[in-house]
Amino acid sequence: MAIYLDDTQRKTLAKQAASWTWRTQWPTWLLITTIYGGWFGVATHARGLGLPLTIVLLALLGAWFMSLQHELLHGHPTRWPFFNALLGFAPLAVWFPYSVYHDSHLQHHDDPHLTLPERDPESYFVSQRVWQRAGLAIRALLTFRNTFIGRLLVGPAFAIAATGVDELRSIKRGDLRHVPMWVAHLVALAALTVWLQRVCGVPAWAFIIGAGYGSLSLGSIRSFQEHRVAHAHEHRTVINEAGWFWRLLFLNNNYHLVHHDLPHVPWFALRGVYETSRQQYIERSGGFLVKGYSEWPKLYTFASVAPPVYGDPSGLIQSNPLASDSFAGKLRGKIHGSCPSRRTP
Repeated sequence: MAIYLDDTQRKTLAKQAASWTWRTQWPTWLLITTIYGGWFGVATHARGLGLPLTIVLLALLGAWFMSLQHELLHGHPTRWPFFNALLGFAPLAVWFPYSVYHDSHLQHHDDPHLTLPERDPESYFVSQRVWQRAGLAIRALLTFRNTFIGRLLVGPAFAIAATGVDELRSIKRGDLRHVPMWVAHLVALAALTVWLQRVCGVPAWAFIIGAGYGSLSLGSIRSFQEHRVAHAHEHRTVINEAGWFWRLLFLNNNYHLVHHDLPHVPWFALRGVYETSRQQYIERSGGFLVKGYSEWPKLYTFASVAPPVYGDPSGLIQSNPLASDSFAGKLRGKIHGSCPSRRTP
């Protein structure tokens, strides 16, 4: 469900939706052509590029492809979910079938339950029950996962393991909806891996571990502290004023609050929507504003951005700066000074 700031924004977006660019979705079609062409172009020139550069480029294009899959599941570039699913089917990023990501991500868009363990499939928090049952090693890994370096190194492994466990539990309950898609995904992945190895000279390990895991790690940069714990669900989602490279790689999903409010707005229009109502969105987020992705390694390379346990009263989250003092400190002071007091953990 779309959440508009006001009737003016609603009418403006309705006019934009009738424009030639929105109706044809030509930027998204160009994006699809570029990503597929770039991925297979790199693969077929792997011997000339050398294996290290090939792995890096395939990981980068795989992360870009995951951003495209995100756009596809939100109804772009066509109104036909099956056709969009075909466009996102290829296992270029290795690990997850499109349909599995589709279902879990739409569940994540249940904003009142954002960050709640066992309700939000993309939450990086665990419940008190899970924490109490975990051993020392798992607790250490969960804490490490909430550092920036940990999110890149072990975050993808947690995501892979959690998805596998969830799928096995679904099968055990008799829910076989995803089984055909897993079979199709694994068959396509096997075929693509064999082709890469025999035709392009890219070993299976380099594709599965190097490019595939690397794609997930790059995607983890965007999702790091993308959502925080807060009473008001609109305060849980970040606005990240990232540079052009990251905006393109993540298809403007750095304006994440705007995306959650208006999931039907295509990627190429998100920045314009944000810039038009920047101050309103900053206030709506409760000051959850970040000056680019470089903020995270500066502050949290080896420090936890938040306790791993949902609702942990230790104060780690409460002490987190929302953005760099040089960028948003004064703005944050104005916002909090003009708004009712709120808990922004």
